[in-house]
Amino acid sequence: MANATHQPIRFPYQDPALSTDQRVEDLLSRMELADKAGLMFQPLASMGDFDAPGAFGSPSTRTLFDKRINHFNILQAPTARALAQWVNAVQEHVRAQPLGIPVTVSTDPRHSFGNNPGTAIMAGPFSQWPEMLGFGALDDPGLVERFADTVRREYLAVGIRLALHPQIDLATDPRWARASATFGQDAEITGRLGAAYVKGLQGATLGASSVSAMAKHFPGGGPQKDGEDPHFAYGREQVYPGGKFDLHLQPFRDVIAAGVSQMMPYYGMPIGIGYEEVGFSFNKEIVTTLLRETLGFDGIVCTDWGILSGTFWGVEHLTYEERMLKALDAGIDQFGGEFAPDVLMGLVRDGSIGEARLDLSVRRLLREKFTLGLFDDPFVDADAAASLIGTTEAREEGLAAQSAATTLLLNPDGAAHLPLAKKIKVYTEGMNVEAFAGRADVVATPAEADVAVLRLVAPWEKRGAPGTVEFFMHAGHLDFNDAQVAHFRDIAAQVPTVIDVYLDRPAILTPLKDLGASLIVNYGATDEAFARVLFGELEPKGRLPFQLPSSMAEVVKNRPDVPGDTANPAFEFGEGLRYQNWTASPPPTDHDRAATTVQRTSRFDFTIATLADVMDDPQAGPILAETIPGLDQMPMLDMVRNMAFTNVLDMAADNLGADAIDDLKGRLAAV
Repeated sequence: MANATHQPIRFPYQDPALSTDQRVEDLLSRMELADKAGLMFQPLASMGDFDAPGAFGSPSTRTLFDKRINHFNILQAPTARALAQWVNAVQEHVRAQPLGIPVTVSTDPRHSFGNNPGTAIMAGPFSQWPEMLGFGALDDPGLVERFADTVRREYLAVGIRLALHPQIDLATDPRWARASATFGQDAEITGRLGAAYVKGLQGATLGASSVSAMAKHFPGGGPQKDGEDPHFAYGREQVYPGGKFDLHLQPFRDVIAAGVSQMMPYYGMPIGIGYEEVGFSFNKEIVTTLLRETLGFDGIVCTDWGILSGTFWGVEHLTYEERMLKALDAGIDQFGGEFAPDVLMGLVRDGSIGEARLDLSVRRLLREKFTLGLFDDPFVDADAAASLIGTTEAREEGLAAQSAATTLLLNPDGAAHLPLAKKIKVYTEGMNVEAFAGRADVVATPAEADVAVLRLVAPWEKRGAPGTVEFFMHAGHLDFNDAQVAHFRDIAAQVPTVIDVYLDRPAILTPLKDLGASLIVNYGATDEAFARVLFGELEPKGRLPFQLPSSMAEVVKNRPDVPGDTANPAFEFGEGLRYQNWTASPPPTDHDRAATTVQRTSRFDFTIATLADVMDDPQAGPILAETIPGLDQMPMLDMVRNMAFTNVLDMAADNLGADAIDDLKGRLAAV
């Protein structure tokens, strides 16, 4: 690697010729209590200046160094080169410390469409693929393993060595906000795809060319009371009225058999099934008896983020120190999102816990660092990083997977029968008109069109303060409101219509069934990926990865732990049509693109524009900068640039006021 330097071998643990166990024991014997305690925390680290304040209340990176913490979770998604340079700077800094313990850099998923800073990050410089639901819709283990191998190679290029995924929960309650990162409702599909994902990240065995996988959320998130999420106190209860605890456990058996290196328990607490009713990371029967002893898992168990300081369900009456002791007694090795090694050291010094208990976890954590080769060469080639991630080949394969995963549900005869003919006149909402270039002429009104194409997003309730994790969660109701349905009906009454819905949860599509429209759903697909399916260049191959309920009344009656448990569903699990007698249409040529016209009344369609679209526009950018001074200097800007522009305005509303927001939208619409 470009930044690699040969470290002099002063101690046995620095000698790669020795066995991993020998190296671990030698290093362990040289570690002070502070080194051991620091190893057992994995907080958020902010990229850039080591002395800059951390995001979301976390300390500066230098403070983490001083605490001897050497597992860093990162959120930001800047350029590949910037990310690689920062990782190298971190590794150079810690190599100069007395023991030179390298940093393990981790991340939530980065290769899809989700952009909730608490759960996932939009692709940015990485190749972009469908959400995991799309892979569940295809049920192709070979494709999943190739995707995970791409993730592995792109992570390695920038120095990320721990993936806080796959998420192998079952999406059994339609309301649950975390469904998009699952493979769907089916335990068998989830198990085989989860195992394929682990193999793609780790290889046949964990080694120097691997990225470690942390499967989550043991023993299975998804059976949430009222479909709420345990990030929040109102969603802390996991319930099993259908008696399906073992069904949710099955995918974890499968990834353990595949050699998964790490495991993350969920925030939730089991209710009414005989286990202690405390959050899973505090639950000894879950972590030690079930995971360690019954299932035989001897890898690292890391808590979900912030269980000691924020999401300590069932142990609210305990102090911070008592929660830490209870989690350690349960069998936890590392605390995600926490940064309190001083508290842990205090518990050892006052006799509350023995140092030998820390050694059990430290051995596991050190073993992985040695196995990943971090002690021998933790550096990456920053000059090569940009050419190794987000390659043309990987992006094209990601686009193809997005297209293939789409699921065709209704395809009536008529002008809107799919695939569409090319060179027609199209009216569109929610779709970038440039995607029609070379395929169709875009007109400004339904009256001018041969076909209307509407791209929608599954409904959700807006909750929480702007910028919080709750604000980004898509939770609550699943049905379109009356005004939306009336609008869809109005369009469909004027012109043959195609409706596409992005499903990050099982939306209620009942009102769309009687419009006479063609109906297709996706699980994360760019406008280009969708256009390829729309005009027959590629074929939709997906099958619904979960049941789509017919009404909220039926959703309320479902048992949260039982897959497909709503009565009279609008569409059943596994449904999906294929194009009949299909022959692939050729992609548009430059000549085709020049021969089509696209019309827009404004440069920006606020239903699809991102902050980056507006900021980078030569006319709109200055207007935005005038309204929100200092936006270009905002912390975490590289992460929020890919957010929907309307979401960013929602976050800014409290400071700007409604009048300023309306004025900004008006000025931008006039561009």
